[in-house]
Amino acid sequence: MLALRLARGAHPLVQLRRLLVAAASAGTGFLLLCTLGYAMGHPEASGGAALRLAWCVAPIAATVYFAVTVARTDPATRPRSGLSAVGLGPARLTVLAAISTAVACTLGSLVALLLFLHLRGDLTGLPFDNASSELLAAGRPLPLPAALTLLALVPLTASAASAAALRPRAASPRAGKQDDTAPPDAPAAAPSGLPWGVALLAAGLAVETYASRSPGDSDLTLPGGLAGSPVGVLAGWALTAVGLVLAGPGLTHLCGRLLQAVRPGAMRLLAGRGLQEEARRIGRPLGVLCAVGSAAYAALTLYSGDRPDIGPLTQLGSLLVAGCAVLTLATAAVEVKHARADTTSALLQLGAPASKLRGVAALRAGALAAVFVPLTWVVAQLAALPLAG
Repeated sequence: MLALRLARGAHPLVQLRRLLVAAASAGTGFLLLCTLGYAMGHPEASGGAALRLAWCVAPIAATVYFAVTVARTDPATRPRSGLSAVGLGPARLTVLAAISTAVACTLGSLVALLLFLHLRGDLTGLPFDNASSELLAAGRPLPLPAALTLLALVPLTASAASAAALRPRAASPRAGKQDDTAPPDAPAAAPSGLPWGVALLAAGLAVETYASRSPGDSDLTLPGGLAGSPVGVLAGWALTAVGLVLAGPGLTHLCGRLLQAVRPGAMRLLAGRGLQEEARRIGRPLGVLCAVGSAAYAALTLYSGDRPDIGPLTQLGSLLVAGCAVLTLATAAVEVKHARADTTSALLQLGAPASKLRGVAALRAGALAAVFVPLTWVVAQLAALPLAG
């Protein structure tokens, strides 16, 4: 009840983010139900049904990651002074965040179920001249326990991930001693994931190259009609994506260091220090967007000139993954803006022109684009090169 009251009194922008989480959950739930419909309509093709279910992992992961980011930026679950006195400590706020995430995702799952039942004709008859009857196994009884199990995947996973991401963490005594001894104007420490990310990125490209030269009987059919892709190639793509995500914070921190190199002025110094402080917040969403962009560019390169038959479900899944990646980065950027509100206010009170602060923000965005856009293009070219031949 408290979570519902906090949700009702939230800012319209916060409500919009929750509705976007519900929309993403609805799209992912509909994909899962369509997989169930395919399995019902083709009982002899169990392998194809399992493959379709495996392709839903990417939309599920993108939706859960977006839901966790929204829960992290929710003002209703942010610790504030005085809340602990009324029993709303960090642990209780974590539970509220998990409940709010579960409510938003459950709402989306219910919308997906209603849409699925409507397209099957279980509510008002078959729409669109029975065009979806074969795809959704219309006329066959729907196994309700299986449908509810699939629809519960996103709410349960998202709420558990939100609780794990927002759980209270005790400060380390050793870290406290280091913060007492560090200079007050020292830059933030560099994230430790850059070497691992580069290693996984190189390993993924190597696995993909080796697998493309050793075709076997374990080929899979990618969405959109790209057939004959070895499992090793897909494993290489997965390693490459994980490497980009791990390397994102380190690359963002490196951008900040490069901006401050060679006698920086006030704007470059502010932009560089800002990127170093924000590396952990926006670095990982940038890595996710880089991975999605490289995969999309590689797919377009492979499809050039062939025009494969991309079905509506494939388009929906691609839109979900890309949309959640963009929205996650935008939400993280809003979180960074709110986190720097005190610093911005202090600079304005000291007489800093607002145009200079806008220039600092543009400089940060330009530095990130100068690093991540070429990286996305290079990774896409290297990923598509083994399959192009």
